[in-house]
Amino acid sequence: MRLLLQQRPDGREAPRFVQLMLQPDLLGGWTLVRETGQIGGRSTLRREQFLDQASALEALEQARDQQLKRGFQLMFVQGADAPK
Repeated sequence: MRLLLQQRPDGREAPRFVQLMLQPDLLGGWTLVRETGQIGGRSTLRREQFLDQASALEALEQARDQQLKRGFQLMFVQGADAPK
């Protein structure tokens, strides 16, 4: 599952983005990957481990809602069980 959020460009600099990805790991757990940065520039990657899909999905939804409150817009959603 993958979500891409982006801020509106203000004309002075490239817009910022946040990409949230939920991936199963090899041990039966789940990893929430958060990539943040400026389009065309450097980005930061953080990983957070979860024991089950439900808690990982809840963390993804909280991260998404937090970014929406900061003014980011949802640009792209990929995945069969994408959050609503």
